Amino acid sequence: MFTIALLIGFVAFSSSAQPQPVKQLPPPGIKISDSDRQELTAGAAALGREIAALNTTLKPGQRSLLPDVQIYHKAVDWALRYNEFYKSNEVGLARTLLKSGQQRAAELRDGRPSWTTATGLVVRAYVSKVDGSIQPYGLVIPSSLAANPKQARRLDCWFHGRDETLTELKFVSDREKNRGEFTPPDAIVLHLYGRYCNASKFAGETDFFEALADVRKNYSIDENRIAILGFSMGGASVWHLATHHAGVWVAASPGAGFAETPEYLKVFKSGTPPPSYEQKLWHLYNATDYAVNLLQCPTIAYSGEIDPQKQSADVMEDALSAEGLRLTRIIGLNTGHKYEPEAKKELIRQFDVLVAKGRDPVPRDIRFTTWTLRYNQMKWLTVDGLDQHWERAQVYAAIADATTMKIDTANVSALTLSFAAGLCPLEIGQSPKVILDGETITAGKVGTDRSWTAHFQKTGPSWKERTTPTGGALRKQHGLQGPIDDAFMDSFIVVRPTGKALNEKTSQWVDREMTRAVEQWRAQFRGDAQVKNDTEVSDADLANHNVVLWGDPSSNRLLARLISKLPLKWDAGNLQIGGETYSSSDHAPVMIYPNPLNPKRYVVLNSGFTFRGFGSNADQTPKLPDYAIIEITKPATTRAPGGVALAGFFDESWQVKKP
Repeated sequence: MFTIALLIGFVAFSSSAQPQPVKQLPPPGIKISDSDRQELTAGAAALGREIAALNTTLKPGQRSLLPDVQIYHKAVDWALRYNEFYKSNEVGLARTLLKSGQQRAAELRDGRPSWTTATGLVVRAYVSKVDGSIQPYGLVIPSSLAANPKQARRLDCWFHGRDETLTELKFVSDREKNRGEFTPPDAIVLHLYGRYCNASKFAGETDFFEALADVRKNYSIDENRIAILGFSMGGASVWHLATHHAGVWVAASPGAGFAETPEYLKVFKSGTPPPSYEQKLWHLYNATDYAVNLLQCPTIAYSGEIDPQKQSADVMEDALSAEGLRLTRIIGLNTGHKYEPEAKKELIRQFDVLVAKGRDPVPRDIRFTTWTLRYNQMKWLTVDGLDQHWERAQVYAAIADATTMKIDTANVSALTLSFAAGLCPLEIGQSPKVILDGETITAGKVGTDRSWTAHFQKTGPSWKERTTPTGGALRKQHGLQGPIDDAFMDSFIVVRPTGKALNEKTSQWVDREMTRAVEQWRAQFRGDAQVKNDTEVSDADLANHNVVLWGDPSSNRLLARLISKLPLKWDAGNLQIGGETYSSSDHAPVMIYPNPLNPKRYVVLNSGFTFRGFGSNADQTPKLPDYAIIEITKPATTRAPGGVALAGFFDESWQVKKP
């Protein structure tokens, strides 16, 4: 039985400074027999040698398929290396994966990689730009693809629920035998690994877009029929991606999950609430704060009637109601944390109608909201600058007629209007009028290919057209807006100090925190962070990566090169930032800033990703803003690397905000 709520709309060093223990994730596995371990170790080594040989002999076109082999090696090798077997049957699964890896290696060596044209369940993988790691994804390929592989197909993207033991071994094995919750006919289904268990946030979000790009490269996808669905933690992924990237999807269906942090975790009802800067950073991921964007993404929410995670749809319903919208809901009667069969049938029926209609790439009207330039695009509108980060920015944009655009903004300092070739609805040969917050600007003409792009920037109260999205001055912009965690959504390298530190306490704190950051990256984001000594960093590294510098200006020579160009003074006696002074013997800075040696990339000081404990996925939010001064004589906790003496955000020009 089901009911439909037809609401359409859409340390450091003394015992007192030792860090608090945190839960190990993934958890420790079971002991497997010595003979099984020896057998699997030998098998993984043999596959590793085969991969190394292929890497030297394959031509570039063939080498691009090597990750599809490497993932089988990683799945078994990491399970062995990090004690990540959780059930006795996983030994047999590992044997099967090694055989599959060897089979693929042989096919690739012979130039006959059958999996690239296979139908049914197919495991693929790619090399991530973030850390160079091999990351898997699963596909369900319809049998019809064999007859017509060039036909552009619907793509459904499925996001899995929370599973603390979801290693690569378990994920790849499951993707070779489990078709999943939804398999629409004649459609491709993409199953995301998502770098383990993070609800598609941080590098887990990057994983989705990298996997999606890999699917687009290998299969013909209908760009106007890409849908997103998920349940439980996967439902949270969908709430996030639907609201923050609403213009990309034809439709979304979040099932259960969570949609924000404070209400779901009852933050203000239990204990001391977190500091104000952490609360401000909830605006990064709270789907409720971006609810109006669902006007551009048809959404059907599913909940079990007696599932506590029905709360996510309840709060989204309230958030949408505040925007004048109504949420379509399907509720499984007397059902807990699962899909009720009849309700699922109705969900499929309604969802298929939305997908068949297709995404509208050029809507006449756009309502868009954001709180950060990390999420700055909706269809033909891009927000390039904010008056103030972490305050709500809003845009109402409309194609008024064939020669006029009307835009109203709040908390926006720069924006772009852009239509690709063939899509601009404005008249060719005309110079459109753009009415921006009441000002009329005559913009450049529409191209003969029906493309049009215009950039606008606000100076004081007035708007002017520009030739580029932003000027040359240092400003917060998309991908260079902070907070600290933002650096780990793109390619980064860790830079280890080799010199003598300013003092021993700083040295010990840096060693402990850097070791922890690298270990936690592997455990929670399933990749090996690329680590280099400060003596080894090249110009190419600075050009291609965010650099995460550990140490101080004495111990890290790259930091010594940069320190005079950062809004920070640091010597053997004191640390100074924003007019505040702290003793260097007891304090260390953590910070994110555009790299003075390459302002298109970040430099980070003394920090990995900032959430430290592992409780609810809803609590996987940034715990530190753009900068902080850490009191290193206080113990690290599950929320900070020591005492937080100061924490704050840089302004839109990357300067310390004045009180």
